[in-house]
Amino acid sequence: MKLAIIGLSNSGKTTVFNALTGQNIETTLYPTVSGEPHFGVVKVPDRRVDTLAGIYKPKKITYATVEYIDYLGLTKGDVEQNRKVFDLIKDADAIVHVVRAFENEVVSHPLNEINPLKDIETLDLELIFGDLEFVEKRLARMEESARKGKKPSEGEKRLLVKCREALEKEIPLRNIHFDEDEGRAMKPLQFISIKPEVVVLNIGESDLNAEKVKNIQKDAETFFGSRDKGSSGARPYASLSLCGKIEMEIAQLSAEEARVFLDDLGIQEPALNKLIHVSYDLLGLISFLTVGEDEVRAWTIQKGTDAHKAAGKIHSDIERGFIRAEVVGYEDFIASGTMHAAKEKGLLRLEGKTYQVKDGDIINFRFNV
Repeated sequence: MKLAIIGLSNSGKTTVFNALTGQNIETTLYPTVSGEPHFGVVKVPDRRVDTLAGIYKPKKITYATVEYIDYLGLTKGDVEQNRKVFDLIKDADAIVHVVRAFENEVVSHPLNEINPLKDIETLDLELIFGDLEFVEKRLARMEESARKGKKPSEGEKRLLVKCREALEKEIPLRNIHFDEDEGRAMKPLQFISIKPEVVVLNIGESDLNAEKVKNIQKDAETFFGSRDKGSSGARPYASLSLCGKIEMEIAQLSAEEARVFLDDLGIQEPALNKLIHVSYDLLGLISFLTVGEDEVRAWTIQKGTDAHKAAGKIHSDIERGFIRAEVVGYEDFIASGTMHAAKEKGLLRLEGKTYQVKDGDIINFRFNV
């Protein structure tokens, strides 16, 4: 899973990136228009992997991972400057939109006021304008080709016109319904406003657990909900709040020290865990597990994936030579104690290609190539 962290200048997105990845990238008090992108890969915390590793004591433990990207802040009205960011994040699975909700006179705000809802709307409009520019240029090239005698794809042209109509009404593409064929055609175009969005309210320490933060979240949900026409029935946005400054400090501590710090502040879980949970839910992702003396591993797949396709996640040979999947739920395995006991209780079962893998399934694939 790849998540792109975006936001207006001085929203604290690099601070949030540091909190999520444990890095210590320098943050500035002023907007920047140049620099190198930052990348970070983090393990997805999973108590099931920890427990299974304790049982099997494997040579290798492999968690699912998330890649985060952080780059320049977006600038209102500057499509050319913003294009640098869009080009970098166009293949991300979702965007993490960091919104400034903290007060600090030393850190300037590009719009000269702390207004989270206005910032949310401003940045979403920049995504829309970026996509609209792309659509208009592509349609113009089609017309130019048509004048030269090259017939454009009518299907793609209809799709682009549909997108343009929505974007001109300032509706992001994530809020428009596209059928299955349109959805396939959309993928290589790599629109930005179609990506699911997680709004992260970056709050001040004094606002931890404050009622006003909950009200801002409600306002944000109302804003997104008012435009939601449903993208294939999926919920295209989510929101959460955190204090980036504190979370960055926590990320530098040991697990034991961090837990004490979190408890003192009344924070239930660190930003890393919270954002990953929200992102998995938003994207409809789950994990299945494989176990053995060589390796205990978590594999991330789309909810609703069948056993045949899940086998391909491990290796194409396993998918091609798929025979059966030996499956036991994590909780059933833990309650049984061993694989043998789970089999005796009838909890370890054989499933075929069409079995829909569930979150926490422990699977051994039988295959022949």
